[in-house]
Amino acid sequence: MEVDPARVGRWVEGFADRHGPHTTTEQEYGLLLTAPDGATAELYAPPGAPAGGDVLGFVAAAVTPRRIGLLLARKGAVAVGVAMGADLVVSKVDTRYVQGRTAAGGWSQHRFARRRDNQAKAALGDAADLAVRLLLPEAATLTAMVCGGDRKAVDTVLADRRLAPLVALRAERLLDVPEPRHAVLVAAVAAARAVRIRLRDPAPD
Repeated sequence: MEVDPARVGRWVEGFADRHGPHTTTEQEYGLLLTAPDGATAELYAPPGAPAGGDVLGFVAAAVTPRRIGLLLARKGAVAVGVAMGADLVVSKVDTRYVQGRTAAGGWSQHRFARRRDNQAKAALGDAADLAVRLLLPEAATLTAMVCGGDRKAVDTVLADRRLAPLVALRAERLLDVPEPRHAVLVAAVAAARAVRIRLRDPAPD
């Protein structure tokens, strides 16, 4: 599940109410809560936030506004932005036509496939140029770079050597988003800031 940073403290209290007083262990990803009944909760720090500490410190770090970059990409569409805390302060969406699949067979199908691939490559090349213009100048101010959409498309954009400073900031988290639009980019800010929690119930007797 994904929990807004401001609600994490209340969520942890609820976990204790349901399962009993827990122990807290620092992990590379964040915190591990272990309850006396065997239930566990893994709290993953948001990209750019420190992972360790106790629950209070973890929550304080999670809610602290951070400046993060966003790159959402799918074939033919890209959205880039910079968020400061929950606010999107820089944004740009670019969509290029990429021909859909055809039911035709034989040479016609191969011709359409080549055309579609060329259109997709051109669109992702434009996406790299857009990232260079909007995100690269911000690299020194970012605490993390969060990507979303199609992993292959994102990797293709970031393969541009000019974007190496952004690649160094890339978070492991890949947001599952539809075709990038401005509204999708706005929603991605909340997803990028969210604390991911993996809850495991106690084993049955």
